[in-house]
Amino acid sequence: MRDNSSATVIPAQAVSEQASTGLHPPEPRERRPASGLWWGLLGVAAFSFTVPFTKVAVGGLPPLFVASGRAVVAALLAALALALTRQRLPRGTQWARLAVVAGGVVVGFPFLTTFALTAAPAGHSAVVIALLPAVTAMTAVLRGRERPPRSFWAMTAVGALAAIGFASVQAGGFASLHWTDLLLFGAVATCAVGYAEGGLLARELGAWQTISWALVLVSPLMAVLAILLPATQQHLSATPAQWAAFAYLGVVSMFLGFFAWYRGLAIGPMAQVSQVQLVQPVMTIAWASLLLGERLDWTTVAGGLAVVLCAGAAVRARSGRS
Repeated sequence: MRDNSSATVIPAQAVSEQASTGLHPPEPRERRPASGLWWGLLGVAAFSFTVPFTKVAVGGLPPLFVASGRAVVAALLAALALALTRQRLPRGTQWARLAVVAGGVVVGFPFLTTFALTAAPAGHSAVVIALLPAVTAMTAVLRGRERPPRSFWAMTAVGALAAIGFASVQAGGFASLHWTDLLLFGAVATCAVGYAEGGLLARELGAWQTISWALVLVSPLMAVLAILLPATQQHLSATPAQWAAFAYLGVVSMFLGFFAWYRGLAIGPMAQVSQVQLVQPVMTIAWASLLLGERLDWTTVAGGLAVVLCAGAAVRARSGRS
């Protein structure tokens, strides 16, 4: 009995010595949120091209084909990746949660934004989409049970207003609601739900596995919409640039971008990482200026700086609590 007792004491002493000497220090807490932020920023950079490239694609392709076809392209890549890596099938309620993710980021957001961009300019679309970080944060708090401090919410509100104000100046302001605005508001709501649920599910299935299974889940419906309906309505005739934009939407916006984005949300904190999206309107309008010829002036620089500073303040408020 004494031998056993001494055997248990020695490791405890060794652990105490290691802790005091710093041989095996615990991983700093700062690394985890910082890693999540960098992954989130990479995903946002990929998504920032989505609106301009969608505007380019619908210039020569039917919007129904653009919205559903990009999902089919991504689903093929997802099925290949899942098969090659022999991923385990989701279980039980995970399928229902994947349906929520798919409904938000595979069906809701692409379809609503694509049809809105047939009439709305890219800059105006960025106005409404700028609401996405704030809506995602609120959804994350409700679904993920995160409780950021009041200063976080204050800076989140200021950042969202800065993003909306910046994009609104570029687009001419919110003079009146149009049917495209309603579509964009719906896109923001559905996407926020998909982001929040996907971020939680990524902790169980993995980041890229989550979006891959969501794509595969709805691929039969997307294939029907992409192949059958456009063929009876309109011939697919587009320029090489429009096909290239469509390819980007399917490969990056709908697939590879979510690898980084969901990994960032999974590392978390989800409400904090979601605020990185406040820089997306800045990036989107910058790409729209370069690709679509939209005007770029001093208000872009001033508004972009304000959005980035507010996003940084919100992140600092959340990190300070940690």
